[in-house]
Amino acid sequence: MTTTSPVRPTTIDELIALEGKELGPTQWHTLTQPDINAFADVTNDHQWIHVDEERAAAGPFGKTIGHGLFTLSLGPGFMEELMAFDGFAHSLNYGYDKVRFPHPRFVGSKVRMRATITKVTPNGNGSAQITTTQVFEGEGVEKPICVAESIGRFTEYGAEA
Repeated sequence: MTTTSPVRPTTIDELIALEGKELGPTQWHTLTQPDINAFADVTNDHQWIHVDEERAAAGPFGKTIGHGLFTLSLGPGFMEELMAFDGFAHSLNYGYDKVRFPHPRFVGSKVRMRATITKVTPNGNGSAQITTTQVFEGEGVEKPICVAESIGRFTEYGAEA
């Protein structure tokens, strides 16, 4: 089953029912050079392949590419397009397991995300750890731009934190 509208789980049992379900895709996001430059400024990662358009034009890709971590950082916003989190007292980003960047993301390109809830581990007090596989697709690109296993912690209203 694939869904394109946000799912609205409110209990751990409803999250468990979503295991194995693909959510998405999201809307497309276009990568612009001003966005790349802003990300470089925020992260202090000014590697030439990202920010020096002239040098990058003569480089291996013929143009600048976005930071892999920039693409990964779109994950939380994309997840909000796919799943509403307001049904829980709180949901927290706990981290990532495996993260890979199989294909560069070129300036001017578009990316979107699909997500599959791959594992829900209840901890017995109205909370659970959720593993979601996020696949970032580039428009017209066969390989994913990024694949990441995101880990979140969800707590139901009225449950102990």
